[in-house]
This record gives sequence, structure tokens and C-alpha cells, in this order.
Amino acid sequence: QVQLVESGGGLVQAGGSLRLSCAVSGRTFSSSTMAWFRQAAGKEREFVARISGSGTTNYADSVKGRFTISRDNAKNTVYLQMNSLKPEDAAVYYCAWLTYNYWGQGTQVTVSS
Repeated sequence: QVQLVESGGGLVQAGGSLRLSCAVSGRTFSSSTMAWFRQAAGKEREFVARISGSGTTNYADSVKGRFTISRDNAKNTVYLQMNSLKPEDAAVYYCAWLTYNYWGQGTQVTVSS
């Protein structure tokens, strides 16, 4: 059974940083594209970043230059380094393995102004 488990969320002041992790178990993901999405209260889920098996990355315009997605295939883990956080970044962040439509349970990020 495949599981995606996010961690690293929390409360941070505006301008601060957080590093989210997504640990994948049950299947090796080294050749697959992995992604992060987020959903703020009352809003639709939106794309944040993705990384291909070869390491190519793409970002939403709203986070470009502030967030960095990375992966450690040996640990079957994907990361999202979030810097210069803004109140509008507050949301539940989800890790996704879109090839198989696997999603994590989400981790809450709260940014105080």
C-alpha cells in the first residue's frame, strides 16, 4: 500500500521559512514526477511546484524565487523549502504522486503577519 506522509508544517512569522517533507512508502518513486499543492481556507486546491524524475522543476508564479522543491530518491522523500513566507502562503500543503493519483493527508502552514 502506497502512503505519502507530509510533515514540517507549523506556525511561522511572515518572512520566515519552513521545510516540508513528504515521505513515500510502498513504492519507489525515483522516475516519477512529484508535486506539491496547497489549499487555503475557502479556496480551491492549487499547484505549487513539481519535480520530474530527472530533477526538472516547475513553480507557480506566486512562489517562484521563494520556494524550492527537491527530492532524495534514496530516501523516497520530496521536500519543499519555503522562504520569505507571506500570509497568503498559509494553507494546507499536500504532496502528490500524480501518475497514480496518490495524495498525502496534508500539513498545515500558518503564517502570521
